[in-house]
Amino acid sequence: MTKSELIARLAERNPHLYQRDVERIVSCIFDEIAAALARGDRVELRGFGAFSVKHRDARTGRNPRTGEAVDVDEKAVPYFKTGKQLRELLNDGEAADAAE
Repeated sequence: MTKSELIARLAERNPHLYQRDVERIVSCIFDEIAAALARGDRVELRGFGAFSVKHRDARTGRNPRTGEAVDVDEKAVPYFKTGKQLRELLNDGEAADAAE
């Protein structure tokens, strides 16, 4: 699902809201999550999951074309861990699909 599909679905489910307002709400939520991660904070959405930042140390990598050694700087990467409710929903759905 893309951001625009999410906005369209939310607008359908909430006909009392204008689509431009739904778009603004979704953008604000995503912007706030990104800003919190940039500050090094953790964002937890109970039942859904938690966003955090993991740090990768500097290392020596390889250029896949030439095989030449390349220094890779340390970096911060976003990380998402699913919440218990989401994990159970996904796994229960798989169990139901497998039983059929």
